[in-house]
Amino acid sequence: MPGFSQASNLSSWQKLQDHHTDLGRNIVLKEVFEKDPSRFEKFSRTFKNEADKSETLFDFSKNFINEDTLSLLISLAKEAGLEKLRDDMFAGEPINFTENRAVYHVALRNVTNQPMQVNGKSVVEEVNSVLDHMKKFSGQVRSGEWKGYTGKKIKTIINIGIGGSDLGPVMVTEALKPYADRSLNMHFVSNIDGTHMAEALRDSDPETTLFLVASKTFTTAETTTNANTAKHWFLETAKDDSAIAKHFVALSTNVEEVTKFGIAKENMFGFESWVGGRYSVWSAIGLSVALYIGFDNFHEFLAGGHAMDMHFKNTPLEQNIPVIGGLLSVWYSDFFGAQTHLVSPFDQYMSRFPAYLQQLSMESNGKAITRSGDYVKYTTGAILFGEPATNAQHSFYQLLHQGTKLIPTDFILAAESHNPVENNKHQKMLASNYFAQAEALMVGKTPDQVKAEGAPEDLVPHKTFLGNRPTTSILAQKITPGTLGALIAYYEHFTFTEGAVWNINSFDQWGVELGKSLAKKIQAELDEGGENKGHDSSTSGLINAFKKKAGMA
Repeated sequence: MPGFSQASNLSSWQKLQDHHTDLGRNIVLKEVFEKDPSRFEKFSRTFKNEADKSETLFDFSKNFINEDTLSLLISLAKEAGLEKLRDDMFAGEPINFTENRAVYHVALRNVTNQPMQVNGKSVVEEVNSVLDHMKKFSGQVRSGEWKGYTGKKIKTIINIGIGGSDLGPVMVTEALKPYADRSLNMHFVSNIDGTHMAEALRDSDPETTLFLVASKTFTTAETTTNANTAKHWFLETAKDDSAIAKHFVALSTNVEEVTKFGIAKENMFGFESWVGGRYSVWSAIGLSVALYIGFDNFHEFLAGGHAMDMHFKNTPLEQNIPVIGGLLSVWYSDFFGAQTHLVSPFDQYMSRFPAYLQQLSMESNGKAITRSGDYVKYTTGAILFGEPATNAQHSFYQLLHQGTKLIPTDFILAAESHNPVENNKHQKMLASNYFAQAEALMVGKTPDQVKAEGAPEDLVPHKTFLGNRPTTSILAQKITPGTLGALIAYYEHFTFTEGAVWNINSFDQWGVELGKSLAKKIQAELDEGGENKGHDSSTSGLINAFKKKAGMA
């Protein structure tokens, strides 16, 4: 662990505070661009992706930085021990110290088979074994070799999971839909609300439906409840428990519970304790992805993540793209008082990307205790949100342009569309908005400009835009499996960088547990008769009102 408690005590943090006083409060982006025509070249970085031979441009120039800012932020990263923590992660050290676990999702996408060990034992062979199993199984299902209990080809796949076991596969299958076998109907069930399962089953046929039950322990309450509901629905038609083996597979490591459920041991796809839920789409949890887009495309997805891993691991911090992104987040959160971070992809297929990043960011860095056990003296964990543009600019972009809050924003666009309809007219309109929004947020609109347009005097303040709102623009060639893999890994290492500087453990999630444990207690109380008095007056009052409305009183 780094030899410090509070990031705010580091000398580089103090220097950044002085720098913020001198520059940060007074920087006007429009003016610095006018003074320095080379600013774009200075503060842009290009990522060369070996997975699909593409290049992705990361333009950081519309941020509140100059050369001194970047130098000081890099110094902060070094003083906070980012490089050692990064190297420890890649070495399989237990950097998730509250659970004594390695954080080794990078090993899941180690497509070049570099030596990687945990506790002195190589993990490469086991990772490759699971991938081989996924390749074989996905190929059998897609080709029709794998058949249901009546001999029919699988047509519907229902993934049952929650958290990372749902958000990752949902996002990736939607983002890579252009590469999918559209004859497969995909459903993802995560919510314990019975509606979620009911809607997935409504148009499904037990004879042609395959269920993927995604739970490392096979004891997650929501997942096992939904899985048992699916099993009951299936057996109403199949009648024979032996048919379960043809229609249910487990993404789990708990052989006893899986086989008790009725799933054959050979239909288990395991992953290790060093795979965190929010990083698990790269593991067997990604089986739904491999089934939908094919294993070759899934492998390219892994390769894209691996390419960004190698960039993060080997590139000097000054040129390290995810490090720069993460340091800018710290800069805005702790020196400008920003509380939020917007990610807005200009790509309809990436509609679930912000929701995926919400778990990655807020479950990782929604922490208030440093690695030394002290309460932090600064802001951590930005509130991440987002929606695909251009829809978003007709809903909440108003707040970006004329609201009172500072909202650092990432815009993401691919130059090539998967659907270049009407001579690429739609993509050109999309791109024009991508460029215009970042420019408008930067330059704004002065009162004089508004007056020159002939606006009445009393409307001038309402039509004035202050501008000077920071943005990062990410421009890919095309959203291929390799490019998406690299983008996800970029945000993973971005989040890692934030946590390293804040000196928090970004890899546990104890905050998820309290509500779940209380829910188990209350669930038992809902089965009891009489008035509930076991909680505060509000909670007991709500429980009693619910029991009455639900006819349980």
